[in-house]
This record gives sequence, structure tokens and C-alpha cells, in this order.
Amino acid sequence: MALSVFVCLALVVVLAHQAGLRVNTTRSIPLGLYVLSNEPIEKGAYVLFCPPERPEFDLAKERGYIGAGFCPGGYGNMMKKVLAAHNDVVSVTDGGVMINGMLIPASQPIEADLIGRPLPRFRVTAHVLDPTELLLMSDTNSRSFDARYFGPIDRDHIQGLIYPIFTW
Repeated sequence: MALSVFVCLALVVVLAHQAGLRVNTTRSIPLGLYVLSNEPIEKGAYVLFCPPERPEFDLAKERGYIGAGFCPGGYGNMMKKVLAAHNDVVSVTDGGVMINGMLIPASQPIEADLIGRPLPRFRVTAHVLDPTELLLMSDTNSRSFDARYFGPIDRDHIQGLIYPIFTW
């Protein structure tokens, strides 16, 4: 009996994933159920992406900022909001993130995580995003591991837009 319940539950999870349903359990975007879409990426949208294989993501996985998963490098998918795209002018400084001269509220990078370990540092001044670059950040959590620590992400790493179905 228990095995058949497990098999049925696993089948439901696989079918939901195939249908594009994703559950967000992190504080980077609102908690909830999302659906994946192939619509064009626009500023202000939430996206699902595979982090690129880089040292700052190795560190993030090692420390538990991101989970393990099926992306290259063994990383789990990440969900963030697109705050800047092609031709936007981005600065990431110790004072915060500026996009086209506007300071983003609560965007000041934090020097260390909650247990005192130093965080990666990404700093840039007046960088004009090229057509392939996106600046991805949390709009709900000032402590999120986001572009303040890893910089722009190439569009090739985006798996698609995600739209909330139900959030809490």
C-alpha cells in the first residue's frame, strides 16, 4: 500500500513538472506555485534560470544559499526578478544597486552571511547591459543571494518566465 501511494505521488510530481508547474520555497520571490512560460523575457518579470558554472555559485551551493539540482555544476534552479536588461546602465556599489541612475531600495550588498562568512563581491560602475545580459534580483528579500553577489546573467541560462498561480 505505501509503495503504491509513493508511486502515485511521484507520478503526480512528474506530471506537474512536465506541465510547467514550479513551487518556490525561497524568499527570493513570493512563496508559492508558479507556471513556466516561453513568453519573451521582459523587465519586471520573474524568471527561472540555471546558474552558470562559476566559483560564486559553487560557494553558494556549498553554503546552502542555493540547492543542489540538475543544472550544470549540480546547481538547483533559481528564481529571481528581471530588474534590468539590454541598454540599461547598472552600477553595483557598496551603497547599493543603481539602474539608470535610480537607487533600488534595500539593495545594499551585505558583507557577510548570517553566520559571519564573507559573501562574494560583485562591483561595477556604469555598466551598460548588452543584449544577452540580465540583472536578476530579489524584490522581496534584501538578504537574497542575487546579482549583488554574482553580477549579470546571460539570457542563455534562462529557462523561462514564471507566473504566479498562487502565492502566500
